[in-house]
Amino acid sequence: MESGPMSVDSAALDPPPEPENGANEPKHGGHSRFELELEFVQSLANPQYLNYLASRKFLANPSFVAYLDYLQYWTRPPYLKYLTFPTATLKMLELLQQEKFRQDIISPDLAQALIMEGMKTAVEWHREG
Repeated sequence: MESGPMSVDSAALDPPPEPENGANEPKHGGHSRFELELEFVQSLANPQYLNYLASRKFLANPSFVAYLDYLQYWTRPPYLKYLTFPTATLKMLELLQQEKFRQDIISPDLAQALIMEGMKTAVEWHREG
């Protein structure tokens, strides 16, 4: 089994301290748990990455699904403010809570449709702004 989020029972952990509160937090490869989880949760906004995770059976692994549930803390303050693309990140995190979506995202066509939908939304947002 690969190392990473699945190798830890993250559902039993508390969210990591915010950067300004975690100065003494242990480092993993030079990065804090906060930084690693922030980078990972933001990567979930990429439909191609979700397709990759599905094709490698991560999204069918109960431990990984529990980790995705644990990551729900990013939907609330104070963690929410650290997301670079909160709309896309939170929407995908929400969809990943659904077993059907975790199964369906293995389709490259669905991943591409989500990419196109995201681009369309961005264009519309810029036109309104």
